[in-house]
Amino acid sequence: MTDNKQNNKDISLITGYHAHVYYDETSKPRAARLRDAIETRFKVEMGRWRDAPVGPHPTGSYQVAFTPDLFGEIIPWLALNRDGLTVFTHAETGDHLADHRDYAVWLGEQQSLKLSIFE
Repeated sequence: MTDNKQNNKDISLITGYHAHVYYDETSKPRAARLRDAIETRFKVEMGRWRDAPVGPHPTGSYQVAFTPDLFGEIIPWLALNRDGLTVFTHAETGDHLADHRDYAVWLGEQQSLKLSIFE
């Protein structure tokens, strides 16, 4: 049986999105080209380069923060232009565990997150 409360959440709960572009030492030049293209094309807030795993992320990454109205434009663009990189995107609702576990979109290979940091 399906819980209707779970299926009727108001999308106004979403205050923004974070996309995390994953890279390693070998793929960092591709990540840099993608970062430049994102900054040129979209009005977003770019996070710092994190060459080592930080928070729940299993590898180096940088964050791209964007508003809900950009989702329909930036996610399809990333799907076509990510150049083989994995991009983990999640909603921002204020519930960090659910945002990373339940409200996620993966472009590329899904990876295991360290979700225990949110419990």
